[in-house]
Parts: sequence; C-alpha cells; structure tokens
Amino acid sequence: MSLASVELLAFGAHPDDVEIGMSGTLAKHVAAGISCGICDLTEAEMSSNGTPLLRRQEAQQAAQVLGLSYRSCLKLPDRGLTGSAEQVLAITAEIRRLKPRIVFAPYWDDRHPDHNACSRLVEEAVFNAKLRRYMPELPAHQVEQLVFYYINDVKDVGMMVDVSLYYEQKRLALRAYVSQFTAPSAGNDQVLTPLTGGYLDNVEARDQMLGATRQWPHAEGFIVKRPIRVDLF
Repeated sequence: MSLASVELLAFGAHPDDVEIGMSGTLAKHVAAGISCGICDLTEAEMSSNGTPLLRRQEAQQAAQVLGLSYRSCLKLPDRGLTGSAEQVLAITAEIRRLKPRIVFAPYWDDRHPDHNACSRLVEEAVFNAKLRRYMPELPAHQVEQLVFYYINDVKDVGMMVDVSLYYEQKRLALRAYVSQFTAPSAGNDQVLTPLTGGYLDNVEARDQMLGATRQWPHAEGFIVKRPIRVDLF
C-alpha cells in the first residue's frame, strides 16, 4: 500500500504490534475519514512461528480489515534494532515522505526489548525529521505530536480512546495473524509461545478493564511525554 501522505502514522517493531496496541483507534479514525498508516520496522524474521512472507501477507490482510491507506516495512533486522544512525535515518525518511500530523510509537517500558528499541528509534526520528540540515535531500517535517501506545505492559495511562464500536475490527485484524495466535496442533507447524495460549483474550481483557474506568465496553490507552493542547471551552 502506498500513498503520498497520511495523517496518523503508527510504528511497530513487528507486524501485529500496532494491531495489539491501537488498531481500534486506527479503525475509528479511518471511519471518520482520516488517513492512517502503519510502518513495521522489521519482518519479524526471528519469530518462532511464521515466516517473513506469511507475516507480510497477514499484515496486509489486517491493513485491509482496518481500512488503512498505507502499510510498509523497513526491513530492519529483527532483534537487531540497535539505534544506529542508519536505522534512525530510515525511519526519519519514512516520516518525511508521509508527512504525518501524529506519530505513534510503542510505550518505552515494555517487557519486549524490541518494543523499547522501536520506541527510542521513533522518538529520535521524530526529532530529526524537523531538522532541515539533517538529510537535506528530503524536506524537513514537523510532527505535531508523538503518542505512545501499549503492547504488553500498561503503566501510567494518560489518555484513552473509546473503541467500543470498532472492537470487532480489532478482533478481525488480530485474527489475521494466524501464524502468531493459533495454538499448535497436529495440522500445523506451530510451537508454543506466549502468544499461542490465549494472548488475544488477555488483550481484550486489558481493553475492557481500561474501558470500565469510563463505563465504556472497550478502550485503548496512550501516554505522551509532551502535553497535548486541548481546547476545554
């Protein structure tokens, strides 16, 4: 999927990261006519289940379910997100090409080291994207806000989005990742991982618990480091 620009751009270390954390929010904004995209940093080639080709097919299916305008993969090394200058440059270039108003990255204190590395890389790239003398072959771009979403560990939630009306789309997007969330059986080539033992039930329970604090059926949580401007009156 390609497009000249998107308003909301979410980065994940692996295909399915964004779907776990905020696919209901993306579906809600797509329904409102806002262009949304996902950029996966890696092909998840180190995953215990699935292959890069299969993960790519699953990611495209999930993108169609959510109605995304754009999805890409930078093909950085899985378990090799070192924070190198080359990796920051690749992410910065993606931001400058797509000119998003809002960028999303994983929460910076997750149990998976790749999620934390992705968070740091995207934060660096958002900063660099506005520097006109950095990578001058692409015009500088100022992102309005960097927002962090949760994958595994949920702490210090600062914002929530009511995704109740779009939760079935989130379920369908996650179910597209058959290689990741299907339990091993005699008929498949899967092995047991933390994702194959009811992980999606845990994701939904988390979203239900967040929503319950506002009497919503389902919510997705976010946090920011820089305050967001809100017109209260």
